Amino acid sequence: MSEQLIGLGEHDFNVAVYVAKAPPMSYFETLQSVEPVINEQINTINQHCGNGWRKVFNVYAKVLFALPSEHYSFAKQADSWQAYRDTFLLQKNNKTALLFSVPIINGTNRNQLHIIAGRTHAKNLLQQGKLNAQFNWLDDEFAIDTTNNIIVCPYFDYRQLSNIKIARLSELVAKLKTAN
Repeated sequence: MSEQLIGLGEHDFNVAVYVAKAPPMSYFETLQSVEPVINEQINTINQHCGNGWRKVFNVYAKVLFALPSEHYSFAKQADSWQAYRDTFLLQKNNKTALLFSVPIINGTNRNQLHIIAGRTHAKNLLQQGKLNAQFNWLDDEFAIDTTNNIIVCPYFDYRQLSNIKIARLSELVAKLKTAN
């Protein structure tokens, strides 16, 4: 298999978020695998790469915290999404991943949730033949592939993925989980 997952978190994830590009730091530009976050790495990325990456991590923590608690225990691990971000997000044994590579969808693993951040990113993957998915586009921002447990949502930015849209994403995840 020539494709390999690249990013932060765990290779054996329950929830993965796919973004188009890695943080613009030399370490990530040469990364060849999925590695857990260590030693304040998120803060280092935020300091070197700016507000956009801070928003990605904040929104990711908010999304995990909002997922249906009957299916996911992320919100049970910390008192707030901020505490969750600082203590657990993308760390070893946390079952989450932020991936900069092409999605590798293993249709046999029904426990894996794949979230593609950004309609443009999802459409580019489809057009380039790098993603085999059958999306049902619910509107201009959200799409779902129930067979492969993939949801496309707005990019992880406060303006694009507001709290109301995070709630909608959580509802779509609940629908996926009950469909399986």
